[in-house]
Amino acid sequence: MSTRDRIHAYAALEQGAALQPFSFEPGPLGDEDIEIRVEHCGICHSDLALIDSEWFPSNYPVVPGHEVVGVITALGPRAKGRQLGQRVGIGWHSASCSHCNLCLGGEQNLCATRQPTIVGRHGGFADRLRAHWSWAVPIPDALDPAAAGPLMCGGGTVFLPFVLKDVKPTERVGVVGIGGLGHLAVKFARAWGCEVTAFTSTPAKREEALALGAHRTVSSVDRAELKAAAGSLDFLLVTAGASLDWDALINTLAPKGRMHLVGVVTEKMNLKSGSLLSWQRSLSASPTPSPTLLARMLEFSARHQILPQVERFPMSRVNEAVEHLRSGRARYRVVLDADFS
Repeated sequence: MSTRDRIHAYAALEQGAALQPFSFEPGPLGDEDIEIRVEHCGICHSDLALIDSEWFPSNYPVVPGHEVVGVITALGPRAKGRQLGQRVGIGWHSASCSHCNLCLGGEQNLCATRQPTIVGRHGGFADRLRAHWSWAVPIPDALDPAAAGPLMCGGGTVFLPFVLKDVKPTERVGVVGIGGLGHLAVKFARAWGCEVTAFTSTPAKREEALALGAHRTVSSVDRAELKAAAGSLDFLLVTAGASLDWDALINTLAPKGRMHLVGVVTEKMNLKSGSLLSWQRSLSASPTPSPTLLARMLEFSARHQILPQVERFPMSRVNEAVEHLRSGRARYRVVLDADFS
């Protein structure tokens, strides 16, 4: 295989290491796979978790990147419904078995053999990326491709609960954590028609949350404010990955209210069951969605012009971009523009 045929990327060669240029031979294109030329790729906290072996020991080298937008440059002979030159997005998953009951039922994201884009394979901090055709979701023309990448993971993650739990436009929705996920959740909830309360531990983000579409804000660390919000919400979407005062948050729910988790909380959650039982409240969680739900999310985003607030870096400055995200300064998503020569 010639140097030109190798995929050029940026990889962490060991735990927590800075990314460095890396290339590899991708091998033959699978019969049902597509290959894209990467144009843009968001950076997600999940990428940092893989670089750092935060969730489990990673297999290095790790090429991060699972919020990818690019143009199809090659199609396997059995790839369906996609065309050369078509702009698509690829998110957390790149493949699933396509024959289990969950896949056949449209819940490919729950397939036991689903393949994450950056676990056991190389991701989108690269000039090219491969995926099964069904996970390459067309990007609507009405969406700016330079900002659409984070929708493929962060956007889908916070959109799924509204569909999965049948959130009504008349409901009062709270969003905990106004960051990469939370700022999109506020936008979706407002466009959904809900009354939106933003919970944040950062005073400076209160005005920002209102500008994003929240009707009001509550401090997620002030017990008095949390107590004042008791019983006021029908649905509470937790996008933060930190340990929080779970009992106080549950008590912001009205009877039959639901707290739903999409942020990865790595520590044990300490909460009492009494306030759940007494008021028939529920606790649930969900991952990133299926390709069909990703497509619905993109259509909804195009209709309402919902895009993440992004800061862009050339991919050649990937380490600077990663550190910007690590520092907590990003507002609110970081996107890399592929600039391979």
